[in-house]
Amino acid sequence: MCEVRGTPLSVDEVFAAVQDRAAGGTAVFVGTVRDHDHAREVSGLSYSAHPSVERELRRVMEKVAADFPVRAIAAAHRVGDLEIGDLAVVVAASCPHRAEAFAACRRLIDDLKAEVPIWKQQAFADGEDEWVGAC
Repeated sequence: MCEVRGTPLSVDEVFAAVQDRAAGGTAVFVGTVRDHDHAREVSGLSYSAHPSVERELRRVMEKVAADFPVRAIAAAHRVGDLEIGDLAVVVAASCPHRAEAFAACRRLIDDLKAEVPIWKQQAFADGEDEWVGAC
């Protein structure tokens, strides 16, 4: 599963995508929209993405799968307007052992945030907004 979409994300959907009978460990990371950033109240945010986003996400996923004994890997990221509490990103990795699953999942979210062309515009309660780099 490798998706960037404008509809709500599902932890169950991503978890189901990485189920594998040979996996002894599955790690899932869920990123949600929080109500603050750097001591400022956030009222909502919007994600936008470059047209190459799914190709780049797949490239990141393939690198993680090559570096860890991944049985299955999945990532879904939301674009568009999100409210506080909405799921922004869900990633998961299943591996033969838990330590590998944790490491693969961590690497997946870290590399996604650093390398996949998705940008966030945060709206603050005071009416100001800011763009945040790749996320």
